[in-house]
Amino acid sequence: MQFPITVIDQLDEAQLRKWHDFYGVTADRPRFEEEGIWRRTQQEETAANSGWSGEGDARRRIVHYWHQYGLVDTTAAPALAMTQMYLYHSVAAPLAEIEVAWEENHAMLAEGGWKKVGPGRFELGDLRVHMIRVEEHPEDLRAGRWLPADYEVIDTTFTSVNTFPPRAIRRRPWEVLTHGVRVKDTPGQPVYADDLAQLTDFLPFQVEVGCGVSYEAGIPPLHRLHEMYHVNEIEDEQLRKGFTFVLAPGRDPLLAEMFLDTEDKVAELSDMYRACFDAEVTPALRTLRRMEEAGHMVGPFITNNFDALGARAGFEEQFMRRYDQRIPPVTFHPEAKALVVLGLHADRRWVAKRARAAGLKVFLVDPEGFPRPDGTWFEYPLEAPQTGDVVVRQTAAVAISELEQLLNPNATSA
Repeated sequence: MQFPITVIDQLDEAQLRKWHDFYGVTADRPRFEEEGIWRRTQQEETAANSGWSGEGDARRRIVHYWHQYGLVDTTAAPALAMTQMYLYHSVAAPLAEIEVAWEENHAMLAEGGWKKVGPGRFELGDLRVHMIRVEEHPEDLRAGRWLPADYEVIDTTFTSVNTFPPRAIRRRPWEVLTHGVRVKDTPGQPVYADDLAQLTDFLPFQVEVGCGVSYEAGIPPLHRLHEMYHVNEIEDEQLRKGFTFVLAPGRDPLLAEMFLDTEDKVAELSDMYRACFDAEVTPALRTLRRMEEAGHMVGPFITNNFDALGARAGFEEQFMRRYDQRIPPVTFHPEAKALVVLGLHADRRWVAKRARAAGLKVFLVDPEGFPRPDGTWFEYPLEAPQTGDVVVRQTAAVAISELEQLLNPNATSA
């Protein structure tokens, strides 16, 4: 298990330019970092997903990753590599379950060939793991948060050699936890339309994009990360997707893969970053860029995606993906009359709320589902479109192409 881990070997000149222009240390934001946080808690508000049935149910599972990427020299051209890896896993459960998990974790460490180098500390090549067990977690004490009396916590932290995340990074999942569970919005009575024809009465418009735009570029959907880090149980085998929380600490699937199939699992953890880097700017994004140049669309380009496709298409990006559920100030262009939300679901809805408050008309473009590999349709409705919104059940590619034809009948796709 040696670091750095090659992600793409021997980059060509175009790939090197892409890295330096959009991902390296001189980029407008640190795209050389990849980070994700999930906290799954068993409580009344999450009963449908967590199995909560009463006050004695307070299981909790936190997963936080923070990886860094960079260029490394090879005998030929530089390679893109994961240079640092940080993965934090915390689970709280009743003592009997913790006892079993503690023994299983140690058994898997032994089976995986990890070498014990100190109390709770193990090594496998360039990878380190620190595992502790406590009756009261320091972060719970700090927050005045109390687990049931018979509960304990196991923290497991993986770091590559010479990786020391700042304290602010290490505390992020706990800050997220203090904000509580996300409360779903109540849907209103939006208007459903066949296309974006009504948008022609609300020009110029601004856009906010979600992972649907990335999906059209060949980047896996967000639930691929859920599968990779075992956030939810797999309930749809074709899509590898589900909604039931992984909470039981015994033989935790993420830890099992990290302990027993370490090299393969660590290599897999870079799959999403590789897909983002390899993806090409889509026709829909190029069409939007032409609309901006024509004055039909105004910026900045509001994005929840970490793939840099907006920047690579020539937009000034305003990045919204935050883990504290509070978004930064949103810049609405003073001339914008509408916000077009492309391929965005559930918990990324605060920009639209601010747009409505600012008097902008909101258009939501989303097919509200996607096909399974066998051709059947997976329904995935928008959570809470509001009264006054216009919902267009199309992909971004189709909706934006048709809009260009409405705005410029002589346009040809490029």
